[in-house]
Amino acid sequence: MQIDHIGIAVKDLDAAIEIYEKILDTPCFKRETVESQKVETAFFQTGESKVELLGATSTGSVIHSFIEKRGQGIHHIAFEVNDLDSEIMRLRNEGFTFINNEPVPGADKKRIAFLHPKCSTGVLIELCESIRTP
Repeated sequence: MQIDHIGIAVKDLDAAIEIYEKILDTPCFKRETVESQKVETAFFQTGESKVELLGATSTGSVIHSFIEKRGQGIHHIAFEVNDLDSEIMRLRNEGFTFINNEPVPGADKKRIAFLHPKCSTGVLIELCESIRTP
């Protein structure tokens, strides 16, 4: 496993992009809407990892709910794995609980699954696997 990205929930994606372009001294390299998550993302490359800004596209988004409860800030840490299904099985066998029962499509051409933060010291952990194209 390696850190793929750190997800940061933001109220205003355009304003946050401007801020992070200055902080990281690099442009946003990709914006993407993930309809299944009701979120728009913006990515920044930072060495071998990325920063992902997450803005809600509707009030039904988990990002909207997160910001309403906790305010803007770090939402999750994502670890890239080679075989998501095997990692889910391994962690379930270790007693961990997942928020979603099956992997779902995520941003950046990934399949994703989230560990419930109650079983990971209060931190939302995303496991992600690159979608392989033939």
